[in-house]
Amino acid sequence: MSTRRKFSKEFKSKVVLEALKERTTIEQLAKKYELQPSQISLWKSQALSNFGNVFQSGTSSEKEKSIDPDKLYAQIGQLKVENDFLKKNLR
Repeated sequence: MSTRRKFSKEFKSKVVLEALKERTTIEQLAKKYELQPSQISLWKSQALSNFGNVFQSGTSSEKEKSIDPDKLYAQIGQLKVENDFLKKNLR
């Protein structure tokens, strides 16, 4: 029984990009990358259906910037207290 292969996002993107260029057939790409043609077609349709999300505003980096610095400082303080306590009890 063979194990299920997992592919990275980069690999999937590379295959889908080649499929979108249409310089070679999906069958040729499947042979080249040792995949089933249906797998490439699925990845291609998933990419096309999510294409509109690529240029959406409010990306994850903007969400990360909105984290409250006061909460982070409080967490740092709490961790420092815990660290000092553990160092004291280790001796």
